[in-house]
Amino acid sequence: MTKERHVQERIEELRRQIRHHDRRYYIDAQPEITDYEYDQLVRELQRLEKAHPQYMTPDSPTQRVGGEPLLKFATVEHRLPMLSIDNVYSNEELKEFTARMVRLLGRDRADELNYVAELKIDGVAVAIMYEMGVLKWGATRGDGYRGDDITANLKTIRNIPLRLEHTEKPIPLLEVRGEVHLEDKDFQVLNVEREDHGEPQFANPRNATAGSLKLLDPKLTAKRRLKFIAHSIGYYEGITINSQMDSLNTFQRIGLPVSPHNRLCKNLEEVYRYCEEWKTRKTELPYEVDGIVVKVNSFDLREILGATSKAPRWIAAYKYPPEQAITKIKKIVLNVGKTGTITPVAHLEPVHLSGTTVSRATLHNFEEMERKDIRLNDYVAVQKAGEIIPQVVKVLKEKRTGSEQVFKPPKSCPECGSKVSRYAAGVYLRCHNPLCPAQAKRRIIYFASRDAMDIEGLGPAIIDQLVDKGLLKDYADIYYLKFDDLVGLERMAEKSSRNLVGAIEESKTRDLDRLVCALGIQHVGTHSAEVLAEHFGSIDELAQAKPEELKEIQEVGPVMAGSISKFLSDPHTRAIIKRLKDAGVNTERLRKKERAEGSKIAGMTFVVTGTLENYSRNEAEDLIKKMGGRVSSSVSKNTDFVLAGESPGSKLDNARKLGIRILSETEFERLISSS
Repeated sequence: MTKERHVQERIEELRRQIRHHDRRYYIDAQPEITDYEYDQLVRELQRLEKAHPQYMTPDSPTQRVGGEPLLKFATVEHRLPMLSIDNVYSNEELKEFTARMVRLLGRDRADELNYVAELKIDGVAVAIMYEMGVLKWGATRGDGYRGDDITANLKTIRNIPLRLEHTEKPIPLLEVRGEVHLEDKDFQVLNVEREDHGEPQFANPRNATAGSLKLLDPKLTAKRRLKFIAHSIGYYEGITINSQMDSLNTFQRIGLPVSPHNRLCKNLEEVYRYCEEWKTRKTELPYEVDGIVVKVNSFDLREILGATSKAPRWIAAYKYPPEQAITKIKKIVLNVGKTGTITPVAHLEPVHLSGTTVSRATLHNFEEMERKDIRLNDYVAVQKAGEIIPQVVKVLKEKRTGSEQVFKPPKSCPECGSKVSRYAAGVYLRCHNPLCPAQAKRRIIYFASRDAMDIEGLGPAIIDQLVDKGLLKDYADIYYLKFDDLVGLERMAEKSSRNLVGAIEESKTRDLDRLVCALGIQHVGTHSAEVLAEHFGSIDELAQAKPEELKEIQEVGPVMAGSISKFLSDPHTRAIIKRLKDAGVNTERLRKKERAEGSKIAGMTFVVTGTLENYSRNEAEDLIKKMGGRVSSSVSKNTDFVLAGESPGSKLDNARKLGIRILSETEFERLISSS
């Protein structure tokens, strides 16, 4: 093969790899390699295309910004392109970046150069447009020219103002650009919840953020605890902004969240110091930072510098290489979760990483192990996902000695010996034994947790002891515990034992949605449990529902419907529910019990359908909730009122069949005002 032919084939291979990873990152939100590895592919392609321009093509990844927008959302055209940012990896490359600007500006204007250094939060870039101070739309970056309309999801982020603060008249048009992200503690909570529900865990906070913004149900996005930080101005009218610091100060003044760590740097030396400072200090932050964004402060100078087809010439991202450590896998153990999902975990030779000693790392699942060819006794590179969860990034195959062993997926549960099977397209293994002690512990822990039955004082340490002593085999056993069962346990004196008995008794009166959530049905979380409780009104009605009936509920898809039906039709589950009832645990919706003082609609359930004249659907639902009412997405016999606007659809027919009172908008307003 000639040298030229080899170069051409390498260029094509790099383009193929980059396109694949663009798809995994921008479209699927499931990147397979780190940013650093991706950047090395792009930089190699750029070098080869520059050295061999005869092989440059218009469709090369170096000639475009990013992936195509998702097809599930409407799209928004960016008035000003959201271009990408060129990366630099050293002070020398940062110096070259500034030298290019000096050449373009000329010595006279170059003397005016100063910079704003900002933390590069590892999240998802979005644009938010305000018209006359009111949030009108929000969109993802998409391909840089068109993005997905995610307005409804962005409105659920509590630190994004729906209306800007103004001391004078509102700004006619203001496009704010920034980063949506997930803080480390919230990322941990989310992954625990997903594991509890038998769902795949997110690899890092950025994946979780991207996945959250892609959700079609804003109510689910709202539960993800996303946050936003504004960092740039896009298109605007009616105000004068002369610099980056001017825009950041304006954002702060009108109530937009801005990083407190932004710094105006008079020269490159100050930028170097800022980059070095945050290389170590980034571990103090509640979110992940993967570099520093360096921007020319003056908008006049930016105008002169302009942009290439891919990126502005006045901005660069100084990227920190991911902190990794090399260690050896000493042992691979299997963890059994609440729903029976079996997760392989690597026990490592202890190694220092990101300020802590790491001795364990998740291997996610057996498909991931096979893809990376991870073996017992392998030397591996480990890094933290979101500076939190250690994970194996790659295997150092060159260090293999022949002592490494392939770890085969188990055919039986490591805890109870029952047969296991694959699910989720063969990615995960699950033990289906309802009496598996490992599952029992995790199910009981979840049942007693704050989001479920909220039994104060019944934590993992106490549950472990009770299961090991044979006093708890399932969560119904909780309600048959006696004072004498508790007082002899470690850390359980007489007072704490009495308190726990009281907490267990108190939990019997929890509302139905908490019980449905606590049962631990796969794919059913807190929001789904609330919807199901509202629709059916009792655990018996829910248990009798067929999958076809469940699928008619807007928030319940075919997978969840099948999971609910299978779980509640299981004889073992039915026996547990009977024992819960016999113990006095509430299994019905406590409707109309908690009426607000003087409110006629408190505790009542409404369904809103059709187009209203004076309210959006969200506004009507918010008003109902403020008055103490409840809102459901589907009509059932537990619905009290249906508020019907224009073109109401099948919900109106269902309401008539069930004899439910239908309100016009005028009747609704009269009811609200009288409350």
